[in-house]
Amino acid sequence: MAPQGMTEAALTGFRQQLTGDALTSGDPGYDEARAVHNAMIDRRPSVIAQCETEADVARSIRFGRENDLEIAVRGGGHSVAGMSLSDGGIVVDLRRMHTVIVNPESRAARVGGGATMSHLDRATQPYDLATTGGRASTTGVGGFTLGGGSGWLERKFGLACDNLLAVELVTADGSTVHASEDENQELFWALHGGGGNFGVATAITLKLHELPAMSMIMLLFRPDSGPEVLRAYRDFVESAPDEVGGGCIYLTGPPEEFVPEDLVGKLVCAVLITYAGTESEARMVAAPMLELAHAAEMIAELPYAELQCMLDDPAGMRNYWSAEYLDALPDKAVDAFCARSSTMIVPSGTQHVLFPLGGAAADGPAHYPLPWRGSPWVVHPFGTWESPADDERGKQWVRDVRADVQPWSNGAVYLNFIGQEGDERVVAGVGGDNYARLAAVKAQYDPDNVFRLNHNIKPA
Repeated sequence: MAPQGMTEAALTGFRQQLTGDALTSGDPGYDEARAVHNAMIDRRPSVIAQCETEADVARSIRFGRENDLEIAVRGGGHSVAGMSLSDGGIVVDLRRMHTVIVNPESRAARVGGGATMSHLDRATQPYDLATTGGRASTTGVGGFTLGGGSGWLERKFGLACDNLLAVELVTADGSTVHASEDENQELFWALHGGGGNFGVATAITLKLHELPAMSMIMLLFRPDSGPEVLRAYRDFVESAPDEVGGGCIYLTGPPEEFVPEDLVGKLVCAVLITYAGTESEARMVAAPMLELAHAAEMIAELPYAELQCMLDDPAGMRNYWSAEYLDALPDKAVDAFCARSSTMIVPSGTQHVLFPLGGAAADGPAHYPLPWRGSPWVVHPFGTWESPADDERGKQWVRDVRADVQPWSNGAVYLNFIGQEGDERVVAGVGGDNYARLAAVKAQYDPDNVFRLNHNIKPA
């Protein structure tokens, strides 16, 4: 039966046109298809278009507009703010479009719009190639990259969008455009941080880099050692090579073999060092941190695709995230960061994260709309818990973290790290000087603001 406001004939015709499937309430698989990573989000679209081809995407956009349906776009990943769903609208669902084609000779990968990092990393791993990906295998490649793309390898290989070679985009009128350095250059510029404002990315092409070895070091400390540990980590990173990534993370001690029993389920302070190289090289570089007295350690050389899975947070939890980008990390900032760990929800999946930028991330093209790339430090309160009863406590903790480090914040923010925090934060995410230019691109490709379920840039 067609949803209200839509004729049965229109829905039947749409279904017949699609290579994929169009689900409505009551259809088998509808509830599974509308479930998102964040359990706080519970929305009921009129239609979920499970697209399999670029033509499916174009038909879905036209159908949505013809039937006055709000259009949401679902790539492969998290959409923690729930922007990939619309109550009563149509979801253009790309998750079946996850093919990754690797060209080892040109060191490039063509990635379907619904692919996750796991799809990409496992396709490139056999060739000892990789590019900067999100810090979890479940992150969607498309939204991640078009929003800027910050990950473990950014200090070595730059941000994800720095490695963007081309984008295939279906625009608001259902037409297809190709954007690259040589074609539709202004649109290509806008896709380096402007996210999904300009159309639906059905495929992106990314530059790959040689990565024959990857290593990680995880050190666990009791929480009262946090300030000392974080100061040592800060000093270590300032002289560390670009191969080093990672961060300091307060988290709940996991039930892993290397974790002492008395720390399982309790607050711990962790140092994660990722290293684009061998274990022996990682140990040598990380010697100052390894010399600190710690309660547990795990050190391993492992495929990059496996490292990407290690901090995956499970779907179906309640999520609330944010971030602040800092110009400096003096001792007072360290103390403020560490003190806030005491009000985290423990046990839970919540992570109180601080990590460095720098290296190739800071040295990348300065003209892209990414005002945060030059920040040396990032505070990322990553709230995730099980019970709805903890919602207010979890959200307040995230807000408190931001307030604590506000004296050292430069105000810029990576939009992929936050939910809906208002228009001012969107401007902060792309930069005030860039916003008008992005709005002009938006007016050219989406003058009616069809793609508005995002960190929205309004056409002007």
